[in-house]
Amino acid sequence: MHSDTARSPSRITGLILAGGQGRRMGGVDKGLRLLNGKPLIAHVIDRLTPQVDTILISANRNEVEYRRFGYPVQADGIPGFIGPLAGLHAGLIACATPLLVTAACDSPLLPSDLVAQLRAALTSTDSRIAVPRTLDGLQPTFALMRRDVLPALDACLAAGERSLQSCFRQLGMTAVDFPDSGAFANINTPEELAAFRHD
Repeated sequence: MHSDTARSPSRITGLILAGGQGRRMGGVDKGLRLLNGKPLIAHVIDRLTPQVDTILISANRNEVEYRRFGYPVQADGIPGFIGPLAGLHAGLIACATPLLVTAACDSPLLPSDLVAQLRAALTSTDSRIAVPRTLDGLQPTFALMRRDVLPALDACLAAGERSLQSCFRQLGMTAVDFPDSGAFANINTPEELAAFRHD
């Protein structure tokens, strides 16, 4: 655990979202695809671990493979692969810390100051969710939130909402500007994975 995190009065769980179907990757599990010799999710774990107290992995298949990274694996409690909101919902139910931050399993360059910047914004406002914003727009798969947003998230899901961004706006979010759009780049296709390998 990072010493800065250890001094923080608010402990944080990192939830890595790896529960998608990987349609644009040919149906394979993106988090387990190799980048520079190790799975994509391992790159995300390396970036996120120093910023949080504990890790959860949201995954709906290949549970045995994901457990080998040494962290609990949480499947969606809502059937049907409805998207990252279902993974977030399951993660909040399992979360045992006051704060939870999410990260996509296919974004190996996430900022090393992601949590620090989001937490500063969250503690200085009345918002319950802080979301990065770059020149490309909001990055809702990377969000820091208070665990007590769960009942409101339940209501969002019950109303049929499936978009992270729309749900977060309803729950009361604050946007935090990050200068480097590339830090949030994600890998969706074999071509994008090949391009990352050559960078």
